[in-house]
Amino acid sequence: MPDLTQREDPNRRDSWLIYFGDVHVGTIAKSVGNPGAVEQWQWLCGFYPGSNPGEQRGGTAGDFEQARDAFEAAWRIFSARRTEADYQAWRDQRDWTACKYEMQDRGEKFPWQI
Repeated sequence: MPDLTQREDPNRRDSWLIYFGDVHVGTIAKSVGNPGAVEQWQWLCGFYPGSNPGEQRGGTAGDFEQARDAFEAAWRIFSARRTEADYQAWRDQRDWTACKYEMQDRGEKFPWQI
């Protein structure tokens, strides 16, 4: 079984994307948008498709380490309810979305547009 890994978000500083193998299962990032407030980190654990609405969990923490610990606790609960079919549903959606945008970039029509 793969371990959780974190990768820097290429689109945002102070943000890490959390992966389980090749499936993006969450994010830990510095909170933004409230100047002068106590510095906080936010985390989100879960993915869709592959889970039901309301199963994802998230929260805030005072620093990155606290956010990571909270994420890992939520992950243990969330992942215990996942099957390989759940992870495959996410992969299928990822692959379909990539194919769709490649077709659009090439100017191709979808089968239902022909």
